Amino acid sequence: MFKVNEYFGGKVKSISFSTGDGPATAGVMAKGRYEFGTSQKEIMIVTTGLMKVKLPGSKEWKTFKPYDRFEVEAHQKFELEIGEDASYICLYR
Repeated sequence: MFKVNEYFGGKVKSISFSTGDGPATAGVMAKGRYEFGTSQKEIMIVTTGLMKVKLPGSKEWKTFKPYDRFEVEAHQKFELEIGEDASYICLYR
C-alpha cells in the first residue's frame, strides 16, 4: 500500500507507491536546501515550482521547471535548492 516518508524535520514529504515499472514517490519540498543520497537510480520529474539542482560531479547548479526531469545514478549524492514550495514524482530503477 502507501507509505509516507518525512525528511528534514517535515520540510520534505513523500508518499511511496508501486507502478507497473517499479517503485515511485510523489512528494513536496518546502523552501530550503537539501542533500540526498541514492541507493538506486532515481529519475526525478518536477511537477510544480522550480528546483535548482547540483548533480553529482558537477560544480554548477541547473534549474529545472515543471515537466523537466533529471537522473541520478545509484550510490550518489545530489543537492537541491528550493526557492518556493515545489512538488515532484521520483521513479526508482
